[in-house]
Amino acid sequence: MGTDVDFAEYVREQARGAGEVALKKMFGEYAVYVDGLVVALACDNQLFLKPTPATAARLATATMAPPYPGAKPHALIDEWLDDPEALAALLRDTAKALPPPKPKAAKKAAAKPAAPKQPKR
Repeated sequence: MGTDVDFAEYVREQARGAGEVALKKMFGEYAVYVDGLVVALACDNQLFLKPTPATAARLATATMAPPYPGAKPHALIDEWLDDPEALAALLRDTAKALPPPKPKAAKKAAAKPAAPKQPKR
């Protein structure tokens, strides 16, 4: 089905207190970033939080489900969307518990274009 842009923007608005919140559309769904780290996924208009030991106690009763086929279970946290302060705290704590992103490999320098051929004389 895919996630509606309106739902994704609602998630961003509700999470604004978590830090620098960004969305990245991927395969019709959205990755939710806080301060450069993927902390949640918006899939089929539902919000799935990456599981971390830091948030396990608060999410002990949360439904665990894969956000897409073949994914590891994440906490389904739709009920947190109506409480922006609690959602922001949850997303911040998740971001703090995740390892820093791996440095991106340097891109190879673009090959120099071939010199134009000289016409035969």
